[in-house]
Amino acid sequence: MPPLLPFLSPSSGSPCASGRAALTCRMRCGDACAHDAPNTSDNAYFGDVATAMSRRGLLRAGAVVGVGAAAAGLSLGAAGPAAATPSVSARAGAKSSDHGGASGKGLDFVPVDPNTLDQVTVPPGYAQAVVMAWGDPLFKGVPAFDVDRQSADAQRKQFGFNNDFLGLLRLGRGQHLMVVNHEYTSEQMMHRGYDAANPTREQVEIGWAAHGLSVVVVEEERGTGALRPVLGHRLNRRFHTQTAFELTGPVAGHPLVRTKADPRGRTALGTLNNCGGGLTPWGTWLTAEENVNQYFANGATVTDPVTLARLKRYGAAGGATERKWERFDDRFDVAKEPNEINRFGWVVEVDPYDPTSTPKKRTALGRFKHEAAEPRITDDGRVAMYMGDDERFDYLYKFVSSGTVARGDNDSARRRNRDVLDSGTLYVARFLGNSSQAEIDGTGALPSDGAFDGVGVWVPLVSGTTSYVKGMTAEEVLLFTRQAADLVGATKMDRPEDVQPSPRTGKVYVALTNNSNRGAAGQAVADEVNPRHANKHGHVLELTEHDDDAAATSFSWNLLLVCGDPKDPTTYWGGFDARRVSPISCPDNVAFDPHGNLWISTDGNALGSHDGLFAVPLDGDRRGQVKQFLTVPVGAETCGPWIDEDRVMVCVQHPGEKDGASVDAPASRWPDGPGSVPRPAVVAAWRTRR
Repeated sequence: MPPLLPFLSPSSGSPCASGRAALTCRMRCGDACAHDAPNTSDNAYFGDVATAMSRRGLLRAGAVVGVGAAAAGLSLGAAGPAAATPSVSARAGAKSSDHGGASGKGLDFVPVDPNTLDQVTVPPGYAQAVVMAWGDPLFKGVPAFDVDRQSADAQRKQFGFNNDFLGLLRLGRGQHLMVVNHEYTSEQMMHRGYDAANPTREQVEIGWAAHGLSVVVVEEERGTGALRPVLGHRLNRRFHTQTAFELTGPVAGHPLVRTKADPRGRTALGTLNNCGGGLTPWGTWLTAEENVNQYFANGATVTDPVTLARLKRYGAAGGATERKWERFDDRFDVAKEPNEINRFGWVVEVDPYDPTSTPKKRTALGRFKHEAAEPRITDDGRVAMYMGDDERFDYLYKFVSSGTVARGDNDSARRRNRDVLDSGTLYVARFLGNSSQAEIDGTGALPSDGAFDGVGVWVPLVSGTTSYVKGMTAEEVLLFTRQAADLVGATKMDRPEDVQPSPRTGKVYVALTNNSNRGAAGQAVADEVNPRHANKHGHVLELTEHDDDAAATSFSWNLLLVCGDPKDPTTYWGGFDARRVSPISCPDNVAFDPHGNLWISTDGNALGSHDGLFAVPLDGDRRGQVKQFLTVPVGAETCGPWIDEDRVMVCVQHPGEKDGASVDAPASRWPDGPGSVPRPAVVAAWRTRR
């Protein structure tokens, strides 16, 4: 008899092709790579659909829209007008030179060599310091961190675990609002003698409190780039699994989000597995719920086939969960609260300037494994949000608001824009390469035209209360967006993670982290936008909207980087000389500096060195020249990042998280040194000489 939830059967591929520890895989994403990918749709690659047609004609945007509509069985609107306004984004930079020649502005540093040191390593001429670490208090009267004297009450007022997204918002007078996600907990790395089969209630409640979000006022240290938290500032806040969040938009109040504790379906407790995020032009913070499936147990008890299919597509656990939260709160048991899982997997908007505000789960942006949500203003004043679904063979999305945006990042603009993300059109991407499919052999070798490039369309899924997906209501499209995208034939991608428009050019950059199952038996083969089988190093996509308008329904694209060892001839560096770049593997988060350079953090380096932060110019004769700026300690991942004129900042996530490591047997002593346990932390680095 086949398992009730076949999506939990082990994958035939490697459980973790990158350098990530198995412990990290279990705690962060529910061991997603050790199971079959949830996407079992047989979507044809856009290039296959169009093979018999004139590729020259397809490269014209109007023709592309027509092909996309025919392939999806939909009617698409024409592309919008020109000249979009770039978004607010991370700001950044050091100064300038490089590997054997002058670099562009912002890149004048000596690249850090790949290494396996248990420290944060930065270039010569730079200093660094921890800004805040797990367990540091946000409020007066809260105890300092002590691994042997933890409590749930203290943790609700301390900096959370495993920091991921990082952003700074201005306050003035040398102060900033620092906003940080706390993606997940690793209880083996938090508690002495932790018994994974029998966690205590206190340990579980500490985990509940260590998830979520932190808003912390930080102030500049005079004469350096260091930042120090302002203890007890009135804007400091912690959000965790017991904090009230408001469901807004089309799904709010729907029967599928109602529970015994919330029969109106409008208030969810907590936010889970917050990974990337974004900052809006009006001064709010977007935080993305990603691998929420791993927190909900006993899906195998469900008998309704429709519900089973939905759970399967989102990868919910068939039996007990890793953390066993379902033993202590029925809402984490699908058999007892079948709708609770539907209240997670959203983009959340927070107003950090208002300490009395309730965060909003914006359901109009769709429900999937959100890695991030990054904005760009359209030519007619609306906002476009770019989003990736971080799973093997899942999709790239865009949301365009119905209403226009009030300009400015002040209280008035935030009030006027408070509902702008509750109504709009949600799209999913389809890609077409401009080379013959016969030239894409899965090795990563360039086709005869010398580039991986092509065109594509944004296929509409839902707009307000109108569904464009046959057999699904608008609310169902938003609740089960993955299944809707399957039905319209979206292009299967290699784990689209962070997606961010350039604040200078408006071009959109997508980090595709890896996909060890590309080309495996029964799985999608390589195509021009995902050109390698067993893709363990990932790639970076550059997307240009038609007429440079974020509201457009068609685009062109190329691969900026095909990552890996530069000595591998099937890597690609934007046309730059591979002998003069830093090796990079598993791109994850992206950000920009004030000079328009792209910065890339990595997750799971498959080249044997530690994860790091890299910078790359995007134009001129140095386009594609990757330079490594820093590395992180043993077992850690580089997250964030944030770069401005004064400093480079990263979140150092899960340091010391190696298989067999624990509080009793730590694999790292960062950041506190000998005799300590590793603590996730935010780090700032700054130039000490000009």
